[in-house]
Amino acid sequence: MSVTAITETRQYLTFKLDDEVFAVDVAKVREILELTSITKVPQTPQFMRGVINLRGSVVPVVDLRLKFGMSETAPTVDTCIIVVEVAHEHETLILGALADSVQEVFEMEPGQVEPAPRIGTKLNTDFILGMGKHDGQFIMILDIDRTFTSDELATAGSVSGEAA
Repeated sequence: MSVTAITETRQYLTFKLDDEVFAVDVAKVREILELTSITKVPQTPQFMRGVINLRGSVVPVVDLRLKFGMSETAPTVDTCIIVVEVAHEHETLILGALADSVQEVFEMEPGQVEPAPRIGTKLNTDFILGMGKHDGQFIMILDIDRTFTSDELATAGSVSGEAA
């Protein structure tokens, strides 16, 4: 989905990774959990922190800071897991995404969202749906369905399937 596909006012959940503010469409968010014990799964990518038990279901947890080339998320009292639905090959995968803190939910008009910046030709910014501005601050709006590659999502799907 591109920023031109945003034709109506949408609600976004904002969260922090390091000092940067990101947002994801509320429609993609299932719930927000306090940080809990994460079981490491061997031979998975570094950003794949492991799995959690969510009411009897195995949910893979990813560290978005590592995925985006930042330092590993250090647990604090504000660290949480945002459980999101990700569309992958005609099915919906449930993933947990570590965030330093959750900020707020707010509405954004289509006119408040600008296209993602093009930073050279070698950097892939397809996972950034657009740039929003809220309270004088830029917010990177993620297209959560495009944040992970097919291979990464296949690994996450197999991790949750194997652990079950």
